[in-house]
Amino acid sequence: MSLKSNKSIHQKQLELLGKQVLDRGWMISTAESCTGGEIAAAITGQEGASAWFDSGFVTYSNEAKNKMLGVSEQTLLEFGAVSREVVLEMAEGALLAGQADVSVAVSGIAGPGGGTLEKPVGYVWFAWAVKGRVSESLLTQFKGGREKVREQAVAVALEGLLRQVAH
Repeated sequence: MSLKSNKSIHQKQLELLGKQVLDRGWMISTAESCTGGEIAAAITGQEGASAWFDSGFVTYSNEAKNKMLGVSEQTLLEFGAVSREVVLEMAEGALLAGQADVSVAVSGIAGPGGGTLEKPVGYVWFAWAVKGRVSESLLTQFKGGREKVREQAVAVALEGLLRQVAH
């Protein structure tokens, strides 16, 4: 599925998100691994997103997660890149590295390879951070191929951002 068709699927979410973020005077940042920047692309595909989108970090490697977002090397070694602990540090790092008030982070196994019995293809962790609040996380197990996993991950990320902004 193309980025253009993904955008149309998420259009209502994006319009509502933009309105709510603007109403609060907030900015959003993304920290992405398995989605490869698709969340940021969906947001910046919105007209006027520059008023509410601050930055997007595509940190596919552990080194990038560490250098760009401040994810601890110890956390990466102990829990692995696809873990609750890492996405929480990614989300919090995205707030600190940019000028955002709310962030989303995602790391997972999009496939077709790379899965294990413990962390199969479709295993994706999310985290959302808001300045002044305790960060939240979510583990999902998506079905389908690489593009389907990534498409579902974008939808969950946007839904979570909407929940965070609505609080």
